[in-house]
Amino acid sequence: MRKQEFLSDLRQGLSGLPQEEIDGRIEFYSEQIDDRMEEGLTEEEAVASVGSVNDIVLQVVDEYPFPELIKVRIRSRRPMSALTIVLLILGSPIWLSRLIAAFAVVLSLYAVLWSVIVSLWAVFVSLAACAVIGPVGGIGFAIGGYVPSGLAVLAAALVCGGLAIFAFYGCKAASKGAARLTQKIVLAIKKACMRKGEAQ
Repeated sequence: MRKQEFLSDLRQGLSGLPQEEIDGRIEFYSEQIDDRMEEGLTEEEAVASVGSVNDIVLQVVDEYPFPELIKVRIRSRRPMSALTIVLLILGSPIWLSRLIAAFAVVLSLYAVLWSVIVSLWAVFVSLAACAVIGPVGGIGFAIGGYVPSGLAVLAAALVCGGLAIFAFYGCKAASKGAARLTQKIVLAIKKACMRKGEAQ
C-alpha cells in the first residue's frame, strides 16, 4: 500500500472524531512513514511496518475519551426542524419508555454477568480458606483422639486446595473475558457515535 492511500484510508476511518484529532494522527503517521523511508525501507515496507489501518483506527477510538466523543457528536448535530421536535414530543410516551426498558435490560444483563464472576471468586475464596483452615482442624481432631476424622478433614483440605487452584485460573479467565467484553461494547458504542456523527 502506498503512503497516500494509507493516509486516505486512515482519514476515512477516523472520520467522526474532531478534525484537529484526525489531522494530528495523520501528521504523526505520515512522519512515521517518512522516518522509516529515510532508514532505507521502501514506501510499501514503511507503510506495512506502521501497522494496518483497521488496527490503528481501533486503537485510536479505544483511547479517545467517550465523553469527548459525545461532545463532538452533540456539537456536530444540525438543528432539528419544528416538525421533528413536535413528533419527538408526541411520540415520547412510546419511544422513551421503550428506550428506558431496553437500557434497563442491557444493564441488568451486564450486572448479572459481573455478579456471576463475583460469585465465582467467592467460591475460590471459600475453597482457599478451607484449604488453609482444614489442616488446623484435622490436626485438632487427631490430637483430640479422633484420628479418622482428622485424616478425613486433612484429605478434604487437600481436595479444596486443588480445587482452589483450578478455580483461581477459571475466575481469572472469566474476569479477563468480561473485561474484554466490556471493552468491546464501549468500542462498539464509540464507533456507532462516530458513524452517526459522520453521516450528519
